[in-house]
Amino acid sequence: MDLEDAGNRVRFLIRDRDGKFPALMDEILAEARIKTVLTGIRMPRINSIMERWVQSCRHELLDR
Repeated sequence: MDLEDAGNRVRFLIRDRDGKFPALMDEILAEARIKTVLTGIRMPRINSIMERWVQSCRHELLDR
Protein backbone atom coordinates (compact mmCIF):
# COMPACT_ATOMS: atom_id res chain seq x y z
CA MET A 1 0.00 0.00 0.00
CA ASP A 2 1.35 3.37 -0.95
CA LEU A 3 1.06 6.27 1.46
CA GLU A 4 -0.25 8.40 -1.38
CA ASP A 5 -3.19 6.03 -1.78
CA ALA A 6 -4.04 6.59 1.88
CA GLY A 7 -3.98 10.35 1.40
CA ASN A 8 -0.68 10.88 3.26
CA ARG A 9 2.64 12.20 2.04
CA VAL A 10 6.05 11.59 3.58
CA ARG A 11 8.05 14.80 3.86
CA PHE A 12 10.98 13.79 6.07
CA LEU A 13 13.05 10.69 6.78
CA ILE A 14 15.12 10.72 9.95
CA ARG A 15 18.16 8.45 9.76
CA ASP A 16 21.55 8.07 11.36
CA ARG A 17 24.92 8.65 9.72
CA ASP A 18 25.74 4.97 9.26
CA GLY A 19 27.72 4.00 6.17
CA LYS A 20 25.15 1.39 5.20
CA PHE A 21 23.03 4.14 3.63
CA PRO A 22 24.51 4.97 0.22
CA ALA A 23 24.36 8.42 -1.33
CA LEU A 24 22.11 6.96 -4.03
CA MET A 25 19.40 6.48 -1.40
CA ASP A 26 19.42 10.21 -0.64
CA GLU A 27 19.15 11.00 -4.34
CA ILE A 28 16.18 8.68 -4.79
CA LEU A 29 14.43 10.21 -1.78
CA ALA A 30 15.16 13.73 -3.08
CA GLU A 31 13.48 12.85 -6.39
CA ALA A 32 10.42 11.75 -4.39
CA ARG A 33 10.52 15.13 -2.57
CA ILE A 34 11.45 13.52 0.75
CA LYS A 35 14.01 15.43 2.79
CA THR A 36 16.58 13.33 4.65
CA VAL A 37 17.35 14.58 8.16
CA LEU A 38 20.49 13.18 9.76
CA THR A 39 20.77 12.56 13.48
CA GLY A 40 23.54 14.11 15.52
CA ILE A 41 27.11 12.86 15.42
CA ARG A 42 27.99 10.10 17.91
CA MET A 43 24.70 9.81 19.74
CA PRO A 44 24.79 6.22 21.04
CA ARG A 45 21.82 6.63 23.36
CA ILE A 46 19.42 8.10 20.81
CA ASN A 47 17.69 4.74 20.21
CA SER A 48 16.80 4.29 23.87
CA ILE A 49 15.64 7.90 24.14
CA MET A 50 13.40 7.58 21.10
CA GLU A 51 11.97 4.24 22.27
CA ARG A 52 10.99 5.85 25.56
CA TRP A 53 9.43 8.82 23.74
CA VAL A 54 7.39 6.55 21.44
CA GLN A 55 6.23 4.50 24.42
CA SER A 56 5.13 7.67 26.23
CA CYS A 57 3.19 8.81 23.16
CA ARG A 58 1.48 5.43 22.86
CA HIS A 59 0.43 5.47 26.51
CA GLU A 60 -0.77 9.07 26.46
CA LEU A 61 -2.48 9.07 23.07
CA LEU A 62 -3.75 5.53 22.54
CA ASP A 63 -4.60 4.22 26.00
CA ARG A 64 -7.19 6.88 26.75
